[in-house]
Amino acid sequence: MKLNNCDMLTTPRNTVDARGAAQPASLQETGKPELSVALVLLHQFTLAAFAGLVDVLRLSADHGGRSRQIHTSWRVVSMDGLPRTSSAGLTLEVSGALPADPTEFDYVAVCGGNDYPNTYLPPELQDWLKLAAASRVRMLGICTGTFALAQAGIVGSRSVCVHWNVLDAFRERFPGTRAVVDHLFVDEGDLITCAGSTAAIDLGLYLVARHCGREKAQQAVRHMMLQGMRPAKLPQAHFYADLAEIKDVRVRQAAHYIEQRIDNPPSLDAVARYVGVGRRQLERAFHDALGLSPMAFQRSLRLEYASWLLLNYPRSITEIALDCGFADGAHFSRDFRTRFGVTPKEFQRRGRDGEAAAR
Repeated sequence: MKLNNCDMLTTPRNTVDARGAAQPASLQETGKPELSVALVLLHQFTLAAFAGLVDVLRLSADHGGRSRQIHTSWRVVSMDGLPRTSSAGLTLEVSGALPADPTEFDYVAVCGGNDYPNTYLPPELQDWLKLAAASRVRMLGICTGTFALAQAGIVGSRSVCVHWNVLDAFRERFPGTRAVVDHLFVDEGDLITCAGSTAAIDLGLYLVARHCGREKAQQAVRHMMLQGMRPAKLPQAHFYADLAEIKDVRVRQAAHYIEQRIDNPPSLDAVARYVGVGRRQLERAFHDALGLSPMAFQRSLRLEYASWLLLNYPRSITEIALDCGFADGAHFSRDFRTRFGVTPKEFQRRGRDGEAAAR
């Protein structure tokens, strides 16, 4: 299936917008959009992350979703100007190859996806990314696009945000880089990296608010029917144990399998089969590495996830219990109180009181 990247619409740089209202001073003075982004598609790029970011730019650019590149502009490119196929199998035509002068743009967004295990970075792309960074164009790592930026030697001593699902792979490839999953995105000034998926929407809104004003960002929020702009420091909606120091591959594989199914907990036998060992052997490995059983590890993750949901989503205790793989609210409440010392309702109330006091 092929999607066409429509030719970019051009509009006169007037001093009033489509409604006749005065445009921001920066637009009046320069005749350029306040925010411009080049989106570089890598092989098997993540469609949700790319589409979320570009739609924020589109809906902030004009009024009424008309897509004229007035307040923001974007250009979708690939290394060689050829179409790129997403991880979902959809092929996207691009506007062309990498621009000769990256300083045409405020940001270069490298959009990655399922090709991150590939350690080959074409020299042409690597050299262009280095040129953009050296030219003081700010860089964006979208989803696993951060792998390409790190491989190009652009990250340096900066911290980066990656999706929790690729944290171990990133740390193995780039052990000298601090990678975090406790944020939706991390802004290091000239480098901003995000977890991908819907976090790319939050990053886009952040950039629009910075360059075009909060009103433009809210315009996109309304069009996309979002609840609001999520802050960068909001943790990713996942819960996993940091096993970077655990050498036993069986434990790491089992933990990853459990994390992937936090809402539908697998049995001990299923986990053991996934790893390819017997259940007793797996239990011994967990006790030696972590000091607890695989099922206790699983329960801990589910309760951590529940605590995050209680503070971040206004749903009933029963709904949260079911989302975390508990059979019912009563069972969930008992385990939650044992772990945190308070009931789920009390935990939720204290969190809300703390937020109110911080305002």
